[in-house]
Amino acid sequence: MELKGGPGGKRGARKRRREMSFPEVLLWQELRKEPGGWYFRREHPAGPYFLDFYCAKAKLCVEVDGEAHARGDRPERDARRDAWLAGHGVRVLRVPAAEVLCDLDAVLRHILDVIAGT
Repeated sequence: MELKGGPGGKRGARKRRREMSFPEVLLWQELRKEPGGWYFRREHPAGPYFLDFYCAKAKLCVEVDGEAHARGDRPERDARRDAWLAGHGVRVLRVPAAEVLCDLDAVLRHILDVIAGT
């Protein structure tokens, strides 16, 4: 089953691609090179959500979380979203934005390790 977005998903994804955060842009510059032969999409629409990065073959969503993800109702919203994705067979890997900024190579290795199942 392919993961698809709701109405307006393509338009929303285009808008979100223009508004990516700096850590997301840095990670995208590496993921677009298809590390390990894995193809990723950015701002992929999935049901009512947009996934920062999605590898369909591995059924893996990579989310870059800034500090706002720890405040207010964000933890609960993220948990609902993760549960929805899990219900559709998608694993979610949350990566702190600070880690992307500090050690991008380690983040890429971690993503590839998760895909490899280690």
